[in-house]
Amino acid sequence: MKENLVSIITPMYNSGKFIRNTIESVLKQTYEDWEMIIVDDCSKDESPEIVKSYTKKDERIKYIRVSENKGVSNARNVALKNASGRYIAFLDSDDIWEITKLEKQIRFMKEKNCAISFTSYELINEENQKLNKVVGVPKSVDYKTLLKGNVLGCLTVVIDKSKLNFDIKMSGVRHEDYVLWLSILKRGYIAYGLDEVLAQYRKSLTSLSGNKIKSAMWTWNIYRNIEKIPLYKSIYYFVNYSINGIKKS
Repeated sequence: MKENLVSIITPMYNSGKFIRNTIESVLKQTYEDWEMIIVDDCSKDESPEIVKSYTKKDERIKYIRVSENKGVSNARNVALKNASGRYIAFLDSDDIWEITKLEKQIRFMKEKNCAISFTSYELINEENQKLNKVVGVPKSVDYKTLLKGNVLGCLTVVIDKSKLNFDIKMSGVRHEDYVLWLSILKRGYIAYGLDEVLAQYRKSLTSLSGNKIKSAMWTWNIYRNIEKIPLYKSIYYFVNYSINGIKKS
């Protein structure tokens, strides 16, 4: 584990339209001690060639292609297994970071002495146009609060592995990032929020988070089958999740 290195976890599948912007946002970071691990989930477009062209220009960018398409959870886990950094950050292949994102967030985490942090972000469309929607964050979140709704945008999360006594791994269920955050906070950790817009989330018609009904079903499955929460408590958290979802949208 390299002390100040940030390992950026980037799953990719047919992201030729956006991956350049994603990589460029990392290359422009004012914090330079990073590695970007891009795991290609058997893309069929030009995205592999685009990434390979960047690996030739900057050795901090690493390209891995899996032999079989197994989805985003597996791609992230492959990247996690190949990560050398103390810090783990997540950035999907169509999202973008502000140039000071890592610098500000790593400094924030050291000040808070925390294991996991997250920031505010804004929404953009497929043409890189801002949608005038900012998702703000609270100062901190514990396990029970997080059960009321996922306020940790995956593209903003950074984890300090040195403060955890277990391996980070994505599960195979939907909302796998939410499951990971819950698994960390369930152990008593607190997630700290930096309420500053440091990332841009691309909202597309095909984005998984855009299907509200499926998202609700996946959340209910997490309550009952992953977290093993009793029915009456699950209903309580689900009502809060629904209310927070309405506010968020």
